[in-house]
Amino acid sequence: MYTIILILLSIVFIVVISTRFKVHPFLSLLAAAFLYGLFSGMPLGQIIETINEGFGGTIEKIGIIIIAGIIIGAFLENSGGAYALANKILSLVGKKRVHTAMAFIGYIVSVPVFADSGFVILSSLNRAITKNAKLSLAGTAIALALGLTATHTMVPPTPGPIAAAGIIGADLGLVILLGLFVSLCGLVVSILFAKYIGKKIFIDPTLSSEQEKNKKIIKDAPSAMKSFLPIVIPIVLIVLRSVAEFPTHPFGDGKVRTLLGFVGNPVAALFVGVLISFFLPRKFDKEMLSTTGWVGKALKTAAIIILITGAGGAFGKVLQSSDLGTILGENICGTSLGIWLPFLLAAAIKTAQGSSTVAIITTASIVAPLLQIMGLDSDISKAMVVISIGAGSAVVSHANDSFFWVVTQMSDMNLKQGYRIQTLGTAVLGFSAMIFLTILSLFFG
Repeated sequence: MYTIILILLSIVFIVVISTRFKVHPFLSLLAAAFLYGLFSGMPLGQIIETINEGFGGTIEKIGIIIIAGIIIGAFLENSGGAYALANKILSLVGKKRVHTAMAFIGYIVSVPVFADSGFVILSSLNRAITKNAKLSLAGTAIALALGLTATHTMVPPTPGPIAAAGIIGADLGLVILLGLFVSLCGLVVSILFAKYIGKKIFIDPTLSSEQEKNKKIIKDAPSAMKSFLPIVIPIVLIVLRSVAEFPTHPFGDGKVRTLLGFVGNPVAALFVGVLISFFLPRKFDKEMLSTTGWVGKALKTAAIIILITGAGGAFGKVLQSSDLGTILGENICGTSLGIWLPFLLAAAIKTAQGSSTVAIITTASIVAPLLQIMGLDSDISKAMVVISIGAGSAVVSHANDSFFWVVTQMSDMNLKQGYRIQTLGTAVLGFSAMIFLTILSLFFG
């Protein structure tokens, strides 16, 4: 009982000092690791050793991958490639299916670009299309927001799912395949919700003068096909590597498998994506690669994510090194929650402190030592746990989430409308994705 209380107090501690006292998640996770080690009775020297091992081991697995993904996103965002992709998807889906178009635009763009940035980039396009179709901005804005959220929480190479896969030890190719399927199923339900809410709440989509700023970027944007390559090629390479590693060895056991094992390694695959992204700007300037250019700014963003992920890994390693797994084993097995346990834990942390990425990393750190006890230690089960955590981290976006304010303020929603549209919408996305994942687990779990 003491250990159960201690882990609950650790979670409460992380949430409270991050939200009430505005302490950076890196410090809150690191402090929780120290405190849990001390109060669980670990030898003092072992606490330091375990924290160092957890921090370094986690960054070793996913540090370069996160950096590469964020650099790709920076080039897509600043070159106008994200906007070019959006226009192409719109033309394919059709302007009459505005809700579906905006959801899939968000879904694709958020793979390399942060959800907040993606919404800012695409907001003026969404308003223009919505006005032309004579629809309510409430429906199309939430369709875009939920499309962005779906891949942001469930599909690598976005930082959260990559970090969770690294902490849990899941195969990234399997996580991508499952994440794409489950998030798309959840997105279909979300589109139906967006259409429903658009009929219930009318928000005028008229463009404000401030949202006309991106005209030069849009004018110089690369083609949609060119913009798509830095996203799709790394994903294809990673998936091919996973297929090559199947026990049946579909690509044989020779040079092809060896080559796919190299180029499909997430580090190599994302680096290929980075190189391709350098060709996105119409006029390449070496300043883009400098410390003050696009790469420099991307690295600052990446550093924050990596530090939080490393601290989460340290916290998780301390949990693994304690007697937590042994003590909680019977209790967890008795609950029969299975993959719903990480979902509910991620949802609780996300709702309490606001950040999906922090919720993903914290939950992955907590459940990693429990997977064997829960019977979720196979390759497919680990991938499902990552997606379960991602789905939970979408539930729910409200006033403590920066994305909530980006969506509401850029879509002219008041607070009450924000809760009815964005908060309820993220609940629909997360729970519907989890239901589809549960059905999938009945066949493959």
